[in-house]
Amino acid sequence: MRSARHYPRRLRFAILLFVFFSAGVRTVAQEALPPALQARVAAAIHELQSGNLDSAENSFSDVLRQGVKHPLIYHNLGVIALLRGNHTGAVTRFREALALQPDYGSSRLLLGMSLLALRKNAEAVRELKRAATLLPEEPQAHLQLARAYEAMENWILAVQELQKLVHLAPQEPEYSYQLWRAWTKLSDWSYRQIIGFNPNSARVQQALGLEYFSQEKYDLALAAYQRAARSDPKLPEIHLAIAQICFEMKKFDDALSEIALELELLPESKAALETKAKIEAARGDVSP
Repeated sequence: MRSARHYPRRLRFAILLFVFFSAGVRTVAQEALPPALQARVAAAIHELQSGNLDSAENSFSDVLRQGVKHPLIYHNLGVIALLRGNHTGAVTRFREALALQPDYGSSRLLLGMSLLALRKNAEAVRELKRAATLLPEEPQAHLQLARAYEAMENWILAVQELQKLVHLAPQEPEYSYQLWRAWTKLSDWSYRQIIGFNPNSARVQQALGLEYFSQEKYDLALAAYQRAARSDPKLPEIHLAIAQICFEMKKFDDALSEIALELELLPESKAALETKAKIEAARGDVSP
């Protein structure tokens, strides 16, 4: 018999999810099931929670064979199929549960997960959006929906969903990492979009300069920003960036000239004024 601890972490959480939501349908189950079957279902639930999948599956299937149809039974059979990696079977069972109880949020969530595993991304998004609506405070609903958006390379919606997730669980560093990763992908996607519209635009050169600057390749960054300035000398932040690069390269006179151009465009720019003060202070320190 295979226990739940042998299954991947991403799938083991399904049992915990079942435990979390089972209280929400326990009253319905007790009212709908005969007393003798209530005990069997309770025993099967305990077996599932313990990771005894074969025994739990046999118990739930026996209840079905007695003609009892209940969303809780189909849902748990879906959990077992999901834990075994049988996503096709899981989809069938979760849909049977939802046919009886369409607002069963945990079934929507796990159905979306299995559809995502089967690479049925559009269907997964549809189910996970409904799950996130039914379970707005459940982090896994937003995490799985973000993953579905990522699978479709819709980075804007992925970022939006991960922002909700970080808001729900700000203490979880993994969620913050996933948001940073999605922002990086969105940045790359946006850059490709800009190139597609106009590969010679000032914004393309600005993005290129920013990337070089982050890598401390100041000569390349300076050249890129200078191309941006030639393309659009009135674009804000370009001269500021050139000034900052010249500052790093200790070209203080050039830096002051560029910051003056930036302040002509944005006289109240806090960033430009602070940069100017830094340049003047550094220039004074090295003056004879």
